[in-house]
Amino acid sequence: MTRPKKTAPSFCPLGRSFFRQPADVVAKDLLGRKIVRVVNGIRLSGVIVETEAYLGVQDAASHSFGGRRTARTETMFADGGTAYVFLNYGIHHLLNVVTEEKEIPSAVLLRAIQPLEGVEAMFASRPQARKLTDLASGPGKLGAALAIDRSLNGTDFVSSTLLYIENEPSIKVPRNEVVVAKRIGVDYAGAWADELLRFYVKGNAHVSRK
Repeated sequence: MTRPKKTAPSFCPLGRSFFRQPADVVAKDLLGRKIVRVVNGIRLSGVIVETEAYLGVQDAASHSFGGRRTARTETMFADGGTAYVFLNYGIHHLLNVVTEEKEIPSAVLLRAIQPLEGVEAMFASRPQARKLTDLASGPGKLGAALAIDRSLNGTDFVSSTLLYIENEPSIKVPRNEVVVAKRIGVDYAGAWADELLRFYVKGNAHVSRK
């Protein structure tokens, strides 16, 4: 019997119009979608299960608060669908998706994914992880698992074949299964620390523990 040929995964990323929406809208709509990172021909992927929205110049928790524009934050002013990668505490590379139109510096932080493909390679990047649910359950862990670094800063999610988010949701997330909460680690932001701009899939074991 002839075995069916394996077909390569299709390349069908989200389009520009999806990312040109407000950050809180994009943050919710990213839940359930698959992010793909290709490293040396190996696909690393996972379902996005936790996000945080940062609403630009008026948001005291955002890097672009007050219109701050530096070498670090310049990428936030790019068109929606651009990757904004920064180094946190000099250790963790955090992956964000720039939203809205060019010159409106809003973004969504990807906080956690449920790993799907390339799990072995992810564990190799995160040897301290002892189980699947600890592999990418936090923004620093996610960055390490997907081999994210500053070289990806400015990458276009719409056209890149090395880092993109698939158009069709990998899992359906009903509205009543989206938990809305305060963001983590932004106590410095005054009243903005209380804004409900963190979104995650209810009951998902891969969501960060904080």
